[in-house]
Amino acid sequence: MLLLIRMIKYSIVKTTKSKCMKKRLFISVYFCLITCLSFSQNTFNGLEMNMGNLYRMSNAKTRSISPENFIGEKGKGGMARPEDKDITNAANASNAARDLGQGWKVNPYVRIQPGETLTIAEIEGSGAIQHIWMTPTGNWRFSILRIYWDNETEPSVECPVGDFFGMGWNEYAPLNSLAVCVNPGSAFNCYWTMPFRKKCRITMENINDKDPMTLFYQINYTLTEVPTDAAYFHAQFRRLNPNTTSDYTIVDNIKGKGHYVGLYMAWKVNNNGWWGEGEIKFFIDGDSKFPTICGTGTEDYFCGSYDFDTRKKNAAGVEETVYTEFCTPYAGLHQVMRGDGHYKAMQRFGLYRWHIMDPVRFEKDLKITIQDLGWRQGGRYLQQQSDIASTCFWYQADPHAKFPKLPSWQQLEVN
Repeated sequence: MLLLIRMIKYSIVKTTKSKCMKKRLFISVYFCLITCLSFSQNTFNGLEMNMGNLYRMSNAKTRSISPENFIGEKGKGGMARPEDKDITNAANASNAARDLGQGWKVNPYVRIQPGETLTIAEIEGSGAIQHIWMTPTGNWRFSILRIYWDNETEPSVECPVGDFFGMGWNEYAPLNSLAVCVNPGSAFNCYWTMPFRKKCRITMENINDKDPMTLFYQINYTLTEVPTDAAYFHAQFRRLNPNTTSDYTIVDNIKGKGHYVGLYMAWKVNNNGWWGEGEIKFFIDGDSKFPTICGTGTEDYFCGSYDFDTRKKNAAGVEETVYTEFCTPYAGLHQVMRGDGHYKAMQRFGLYRWHIMDPVRFEKDLKITIQDLGWRQGGRYLQQQSDIASTCFWYQADPHAKFPKLPSWQQLEVN
């Protein structure tokens, strides 16, 4: 832009005595603008990564935070020393590294005590989180992940860590999608892009009343310029056990402009028969009694059909109808817990739907509900009372409305 100003001044000076002053000035300014626009279009900020732009160079800076580099500082990874073993979370693997010393996996994890909240990442400047990996131990419903953007005091993300990664039932199930992957060994990965302009702070709280937790984690991010139209990432957890209204609220009181991008649900059924007849409804920008978007059934919304059923022969050669787990880039029924006829008696399901290609946009406000609906005698609908938990994901311009108070561990517990 400075080059543009100088060239314009030069053109004005040179053309003041010319009969074609206006014409020459117009041509000079035109070509300067084309040059500047071409330059700006070729500047890549390192975000919006995909296979089609991997070849592009950028001035963005790659950084990563883990227990081996708590602040992501350049040239400061793997500096933990075994002799610092008496300092909390400074050398947790000091015994294993006692013969090798500094630089040999001295502090690859942190321990979080009952009732403790630990800041696991704090980033200054502008940029975006591009990948989070972690493998928490203990009860995943009792480990609360929170993320704060740009010095806000209320979190934009508040969720039990298991539910954030699609593992709300505290049991591993493979999940393979574009936004979230859960791999063998209970390795949690998310690829939501999470931009920030001034600061990012991530905490983990252990609300377990007696047991500590161990957390291995890696937070990969880019320091770069953030587009002016970039919205902030949000995730909110809710649970009703049982859902006595039969009309479950996934999220409400979202205020401002943004777009909804996904949902994970952990659903336990307390009755016999098919349980997913309920419609999802999106109340957008002032909708009251009736929504703008209304689905046709629970399995339909999660991109399945006809009860997620397939027919196959069992070991005795008898044909039977069974639920069929599936994972796709955008939707899945990745977890079916069929009960063991003993202590784990009830059916439980894990489902996800990512609106990566079809976000639901809103200008002023958004509320989302889903009906808890099955079947009863005579082909009538049954208003169920299931155990339902949900994690809703969206982007919006901050500030955001304050989230409802998170339930206590007694209300979060899987039972």
